[in-house]
Amino acid sequence: MEIDWEGLRAAATEVMRHAYVPYSKFPVGAAALVDDGRVVVGCNVENAGYGVTLCAECGVVSQLHATGGGRIVALSCVDATGEPLMPCGRCRQLLWEQGGPECLVEAKGGPLRMAELLPHAFDVADIEAVTGEHPVPVVPDRLAAWRGRGTVFVHPDLSAGQQVWTAYWERSSGGAEDAETGVLEEGSTWDDTASAIEWGLARTPRVVVVDASGTVFWAGEGEPPTEIPVRWG
Repeated sequence: MEIDWEGLRAAATEVMRHAYVPYSKFPVGAAALVDDGRVVVGCNVENAGYGVTLCAECGVVSQLHATGGGRIVALSCVDATGEPLMPCGRCRQLLWEQGGPECLVEAKGGPLRMAELLPHAFDVADIEAVTGEHPVPVVPDRLAAWRGRGTVFVHPDLSAGQQVWTAYWERSSGGAEDAETGVLEEGSTWDDTASAIEWGLARTPRVVVVDASGTVFWAGEGEPPTEIPVRWG
């Protein structure tokens, strides 16, 4: 797709004049070419709470999706003089998400690929590499309010004559004697304790392993409590 950098810069300069910058007095405008040929724009909008200021690129991404979505092919970001301005680090991540490594950003020396502006970027591929191969155990919606509370007990069981591991989530966290008790959720069965412990840690930091002899071990987060001094594994 042919990119009219002069036209993009002109659009960015025009929207820059609408920037709301009473604090920094540093207006910024941005304009992006979308893969369907349309141009979306944005300007920076400051706030008395400086940390919630919106960069011009935020406006671009918002208009991108408000007008139909798509992928950003090229972007021009300008300062008050209409000269090319590099996106900040946060906005480079935004542009990577919406345009990917081949998205072009205008620079004074010529366009640069996002792969050059944000090397070793983090994106959805990093998430899928983990969740695809090692799915995160899901806590049922009905039990979401209990997350972080109670205790998960991991213990051995038998399945088809073979030892497996299972677990259950108990309401009590071993605190007050009058604490509410009862099983919140029963787990599946696993061939190894690691999977059962992972299931438990998705629910509460307090995970206890009880082996076949009845010995109790700590497999939760942090240092073992005084009543369960030995860590599993």
